[in-house]
Amino acid sequence: MIDTPLLQSLHLPEDIPGLSLPLKQALAQELRDTIIRVVTKNGGHLAPSLGVVELTIALLSCFDPARDPIVWDVGHQSYPWKILTDRADRFDTLRRYGGISGFPNRSESPYDYFGVGHASTSISAALGMATARDLKGGKEHVVAVIGDGALSGGMALEALNQAGGMGHRFIVILNDNKMSISENTGALSRFLSRNLSHSTVMHIKQHVAKVLSRLPRGESIVDIIRKGEVSFKSFFTPGVLFEAFQFNYIGPINGHDIAQLERHLEAAKQLDMPVLLHSRTRKGKGHAPAENDPEHFHGISASVPDEISTPPQPNGWKPSGPGFSQAFGSELCDLAEKNPRIFAITAAMPDGTGLQEFHARFPERFADVGICEEHAVTFAAGMASRGFHPVVAIYSTFMQRAYDQIIHDVCLQNLPVTLCLDRAGLVGEDGPTHHGAFDLSWLRTVPNLSLAAPRDEETLRSALSLAVSMNGPVALRYPRGSGRRLDASHSKFASALEPRQDRYPLPGHGELLLRGNTKICIMAAGQRAVPCAEAALLVAEKTGLLASVFDACWVKPLPEEQILALAAESDALLLVEENSLLGGFSSAVLELLADHDRLRHLRIRRLGLPDRFIAHGPVRRLRADVGLNVAGIASALKELLPVSDASER
Repeated sequence: MIDTPLLQSLHLPEDIPGLSLPLKQALAQELRDTIIRVVTKNGGHLAPSLGVVELTIALLSCFDPARDPIVWDVGHQSYPWKILTDRADRFDTLRRYGGISGFPNRSESPYDYFGVGHASTSISAALGMATARDLKGGKEHVVAVIGDGALSGGMALEALNQAGGMGHRFIVILNDNKMSISENTGALSRFLSRNLSHSTVMHIKQHVAKVLSRLPRGESIVDIIRKGEVSFKSFFTPGVLFEAFQFNYIGPINGHDIAQLERHLEAAKQLDMPVLLHSRTRKGKGHAPAENDPEHFHGISASVPDEISTPPQPNGWKPSGPGFSQAFGSELCDLAEKNPRIFAITAAMPDGTGLQEFHARFPERFADVGICEEHAVTFAAGMASRGFHPVVAIYSTFMQRAYDQIIHDVCLQNLPVTLCLDRAGLVGEDGPTHHGAFDLSWLRTVPNLSLAAPRDEETLRSALSLAVSMNGPVALRYPRGSGRRLDASHSKFASALEPRQDRYPLPGHGELLLRGNTKICIMAAGQRAVPCAEAALLVAEKTGLLASVFDACWVKPLPEEQILALAAESDALLLVEENSLLGGFSSAVLELLADHDRLRHLRIRRLGLPDRFIAHGPVRRLRADVGLNVAGIASALKELLPVSDASER
């Protein structure tokens, strides 16, 4: 256990303003030690939080967090804030099941003024708070802290534009660490990073000053030049950009110098207008591995599993491949080798989506647009209109931001764009802001769009190959991590397994995985299909009654003929999906059955995500909570067994 005597002795956050500068610097070190210890054990966003330790201390020194809203963007940088705002004693539970969230959360603490998890929201939210304050005649300060690349998002720029026009008093702090998750891209990032203090320029300036100083009135000339340099330099620093938005620009300043931060924050508090304080920080500050590789240490996995939250895997479970993201990236490279029209696009997630190899091999056919999901999709539509086939890889939770662009710019024009939604379903410790819980529901409402849910890495490869050959919009949704390979070799029902299809079924066709001996059929969409087969075999071993298992493969268009045929020969259906039950796969099946008057005499049970936001925790524990693991599926299946077999339940 790392010793943190100062942190343990303080009454937080009230005691921070009264600390001397040396004590604040000591506190910064204890904060870093605590964050490194907990995050390397529990997993989480290490490098971003290490970079804002001094900034957090300065904010709590200059503002009253019980009165002045501090709004953090994304939330990647919020760990020091959590520790110093009355959660130090619970920080060991960070991201653990039942513990504190990895992101600001209004229900967790009164000091978390706005819940976040998606980027570029802080300025809009803070402007709303400042507007409400002025309408009510309040005096509190409002501060937005934006960084980690979030300023590249269009929403942040829209908010800056509105804020400058409205003129309300509030402060935006730009935590400029030159990174989002991967290194920032685009003109705005380059502009923010400009620096006229290069060593060569400094040497020239020093030499000219020495020469002029020897001339009559030379010192006066040097002084005039220095004053002119300040004015001239403003045209080449970010100040000119933010002042165009009608912000009073301060900076750039050293974001690791507490005294300098406090001095400028106090100055910003005196201005009755929008202020932007530009703070330059180093992502991963104080932890050499994170400083040297901030991309790798942006978010790290837990080193010690939670034994209570991580039950053992069922017998026979085997990973089906290297992981969905890696399989996607590898297959896309293979396809691009043969098809020069393929172009890959991502939004600040080249590594997370598996596109590192594609970027290295086909740099001219790759674009990382930054945290701009809407732009990514319309950019893809533009390329598709000129003969290319763009593949847009964005996490499911972030693709929600591009819903309008998917409808209006891609599908309305029926353009050949493949949308790849990584992290579909439950994602684990990142929690409700990151679960891909809704994509089946909102995507299946869009005309012209075909929507597939591959169940493992092999079917993802095949589905991707099919998608890029189609002359219209296609969406593929797949989960985080590895799929499952069904091993029924030791089961007495092994002969019930249907031969695996060589290619992904065409739209409107699914795949029967198990041919049962009962009038019960389990229908699944995507990566829950194999656990459904495992559950069917588990129940059959105990009862002798084997349900059929059908992988729909396509949620839109549904495999209508197969579903209707299976329903006609069944007395009961179990519909399973890792998506919201509202409007998802099972809703689509029920609509189909209702439209064809096939609901009579059918007993139907649905398993999926309930109508609530699912908390953070290990994926296996969360699936168990909502009945989407093998045991939960088996339990639901037993309820559909014939009454005569009740003794076996």
